[in-house]
Amino acid sequence: MSAAPAATDPVEQQLDVDLVIRSQAGDTRAFDLLVTRYRSRIYAMTYHLVRNDTEAWDLAQEAFIKAWRALPNFKQDAAFYTWLYRIAHNVTCDWLRKKKIQGDGEFDDEHTNHRAMPGSRTMPQGFDTPDRAIKRQELGQRIDQAIARLSVDHRQAVMLREIEGLSYEEMAEVMGCSLGTVMSRLFYARKKLQEMLKDTYENPI
Repeated sequence: MSAAPAATDPVEQQLDVDLVIRSQAGDTRAFDLLVTRYRSRIYAMTYHLVRNDTEAWDLAQEAFIKAWRALPNFKQDAAFYTWLYRIAHNVTCDWLRKKKIQGDGEFDDEHTNHRAMPGSRTMPQGFDTPDRAIKRQELGQRIDQAIARLSVDHRQAVMLREIEGLSYEEMAEVMGCSLGTVMSRLFYARKKLQEMLKDTYENPI
């Protein structure tokens, strides 16, 4: 399942606008297309926060349901995917608050098959070669475990910036906070990751 193309592309932005207008007019097929375009990215967001496949899919589904219900009031004063991400963010954070999950809790080793995406700037530099494949997989798991130990807000900041590639302004809109808060959360998240992965950065594979 591939993620939607970058919504910063004018063509992709216009496609979103057209689909939203059709959806607001009651065209469920148009909304299905929006779901198809963004479901993998919304799932990635929820998974990185809750660390559980089943719960992540359920929360992603709930986010889309809420988006459909709220769509008539969407005035398109922001990009659709940013608006959708904020809904998913709120749904997931509400779930986390109810479950009282703490950011520094133990890592759930039942879900280690999801690794930080290649190219993430939280990953040490290196080149994959066949003889290093196992070590590279272990590194990915260590990074995933480190991210899991961050607080929810810090984990969200890393995911939106390093994996999704959102701008600081888009992150602020998604997370419902100021630009300064976004920068602060990202700074401390990166700092904590570097501390947890210090030996990896000092001795890259």
